[in-house]
Amino acid sequence: MLGNGVIGILSESTNKWERRVPLAPAHCARLLRGSEKTGVARIIVQPSTKRIHHDAQYEDVGCEISEDLSECGLILGIKQPKLEMILPDKTYAFFSHTHKAQKENMPLLDKILVERATLFDYELITGDNGKRLLAFGKFAGRAGIIDFLCGLGQRFLSLGYSTPFLSLGQSYMYSSLAAAKAAVISVGEEIATMGLPSRICPLVFVFTGAGNVSQGAREIFNLLPHTFVHPSKLPDLYEMARDPQGGKSSKRVFQVYGCVVTSQDIVVHNDPSKSFDKADYYAHPENYRPVFHEKIAPFASVIVNCMYWEQRFPRLLTTTQLQDLIKKGCPLVGLSDISCDVGGSLEFVQQTTSIDSPFIRYDPHDNSYHHDMDGSGIICSAVEILPTEFAREASQHFGDILSKFIGHLASSTSLDKLPSHLKRACIVHAGALTPLFEYIPRMRNSDIEVSSPTLRPLQPAKMKYTKMISLSGHLFDQFLINEALDIIEAAGGSFHLVKCHVGQSTSDTSYSELEIGADDKAVLDKIIDSLNSLDKPRDRKNNTISLTIGKFNDNDIDEENGTRGEAVVLILGAGRVCRPAAEFLTSIGRGSSKKLLNSYMTEDMKEKTYIHVIVASLFLKDAEEITEGLPNATAVQLDITNEEKLHHYISQVDVVISLLPPSCHSTIASACIQFRKHLVTASYVDDSMSKLDELAKGSGVTILCEMGLDPGIDHMMAMKMIDEAHVRGGKINSFTSYCGGLPSPDAANNTLAYKFSWSPVGAIRAGRNPAVYKFNGEIVHVDGDKLYDSASKIRIPYFPAFALECLPNRNSLIYGDLYGIGKEASVIFRGTLRYEGNVSFSFT
Repeated sequence: MLGNGVIGILSESTNKWERRVPLAPAHCARLLRGSEKTGVARIIVQPSTKRIHHDAQYEDVGCEISEDLSECGLILGIKQPKLEMILPDKTYAFFSHTHKAQKENMPLLDKILVERATLFDYELITGDNGKRLLAFGKFAGRAGIIDFLCGLGQRFLSLGYSTPFLSLGQSYMYSSLAAAKAAVISVGEEIATMGLPSRICPLVFVFTGAGNVSQGAREIFNLLPHTFVHPSKLPDLYEMARDPQGGKSSKRVFQVYGCVVTSQDIVVHNDPSKSFDKADYYAHPENYRPVFHEKIAPFASVIVNCMYWEQRFPRLLTTTQLQDLIKKGCPLVGLSDISCDVGGSLEFVQQTTSIDSPFIRYDPHDNSYHHDMDGSGIICSAVEILPTEFAREASQHFGDILSKFIGHLASSTSLDKLPSHLKRACIVHAGALTPLFEYIPRMRNSDIEVSSPTLRPLQPAKMKYTKMISLSGHLFDQFLINEALDIIEAAGGSFHLVKCHVGQSTSDTSYSELEIGADDKAVLDKIIDSLNSLDKPRDRKNNTISLTIGKFNDNDIDEENGTRGEAVVLILGAGRVCRPAAEFLTSIGRGSSKKLLNSYMTEDMKEKTYIHVIVASLFLKDAEEITEGLPNATAVQLDITNEEKLHHYISQVDVVISLLPPSCHSTIASACIQFRKHLVTASYVDDSMSKLDELAKGSGVTILCEMGLDPGIDHMMAMKMIDEAHVRGGKINSFTSYCGGLPSPDAANNTLAYKFSWSPVGAIRAGRNPAVYKFNGEIVHVDGDKLYDSASKIRIPYFPAFALECLPNRNSLIYGDLYGIGKEASVIFRGTLRYEGNVSFSFT
């Protein structure tokens, strides 16, 4: 039933805490409202009393509530449903965790095959760069660190210290991510003003990895007063912070410390003459020895583990290493294993925890585990489904991306008609494994038990002689994986799948890491030789392919970008609104004064920790006045008519913000498109900018216009109210939008009768534009030189304490089409609010 246009949304059944949804009501509303484009005719939602969005909210936007999903061609969920929920001949999409032949999920795969169903796995939907498009990684980091800070307050109290962390709740206790961040900011403000007991300081948080999970955790940590320290500087920090009075001081410490470590910080080459090489480490980890327990852990108060780990890599900390550290007086209080890698990189984390009971206390003295905060040892958190604690925001983020694919899945009648990134995410089609995943039964039929590296340590192949090999190339789309397995099985050997990553486009290679075994060393050598025979470029159907033995490249391991990423923003113009913009941007990642603003920004908006601002003006002095006293800000002189200089600066930055007059924007936008840089302006979109739309899209560049108060915020507020009215079956009879800065009446002492922060010259020029609006069904035109005449103004009757009037603002009629209310509204008016009766302005 693929392509019948009817979508079902499953009720989540695997975990009581799972409140996320694949599509929020707002996503459903847009899909149904645009059914001609999306192909979505109906959405049926299984009833649930625990999901983050109530059934009534789905009904309000036109969805149907029913347990029966038999009419649905496409059925969506988050986690694996119960087996009895799989219906015959349906198409399903959720996180199935089946493509690596994980034993615990094979009953689900069998059920899908038996029911002749189709299965798409979100985990396999990736972009052209091979990175996953649908994931909750940053939400795991955000929730995990908040939960840990909550537990940290309780742990310190049991140790005899009262700290601001004690007032923090777990992530799920807050109504939103913003509310949780506000609570963390409040804790940070208390630390900044009241301090922490010196005896527990320096309080050092060590973050392992620099990928999405780590970024999410550090996004929350950055809301506290903090300083990041390079791993090499940890001993110096610890030495400087030591109390010369032997720990008896009553001094307070007013910040915490962070340290980001990646592979190059936790291992060293066995050969002292060789330095760390990332590619070499991934290919030959046996050539490196761990040093985390020597160089990092002795100075860590908290370890926040966000790093992907595999059996072949050294552990971050073994049980013995931890026991030795505690005996030597290591300040470690606890760890948050957000990666939830049980029995993995942190050997002593041998069980997961839950949202209900997020902590266990591990006592290294007797290797015991406890479910309370009192007593010796360290506290450990390892919760599996952290993103659901921010179910609303996580669902919104997920649905924003998923809804882009729904049109194809809901309307396509053939797998071949789907885009490649979706087709290659299909594990089963109509009850049969797709060619890309025909290796799964061979893995299952092996005499080696395949286990998930995220659940338990891998077991070696049950043969006398074993060897790890890595296969890379077009393994699955050209069926080379089957040839490799044929060689192993024909020779009487065995194999154990350790790692498997399927390329997600025709240009991507795939890789698998296998442990192969044989009872005879000669047989194992023969297998290796035969596999090497595949390591030759060959031509099949005019596509050159190759298979490489012994090289390993893990695209899932966190990128190691260091501890301090920096984005660069170019602001063009040095007018009145430039200084606040520069202040805000340079404050991100610094101090506490701007953290409340930062708390409303998602980590997606600030992938890099700090922002460097370049302010460019025709007159250098103006730019220098803007940047005076601002950290990480530079002033430069720039005439945008100088194409060479303009191109030079734009090519060096990540984002351009133009605060210049609208007539300059098309020149700037063209340069941004050429160098693939994003552009933001506060100006209206004119014809010259509209003509660049397709060119910008083709270059992957975002040109975001009308991003101010008016225009900008007014659009968002208007569309929110209009959409809500339309969803409930209402219509808009009258649309009026007023903007203006009304001072106290006794301060309304200028001829325009309102006050503003932008250029007065710009306001006067805007006042000379003609206007047109719709009033009581009639179109009203106003010449620019008549704008201030009494006949052109609209009296505002809603404020009895003041006599107010509104000047029409340019062309209001275009918003009838843009807002979708042109045919239903008898009044469409946008204007500038001011006091009535002031002296009219005369242009000379």
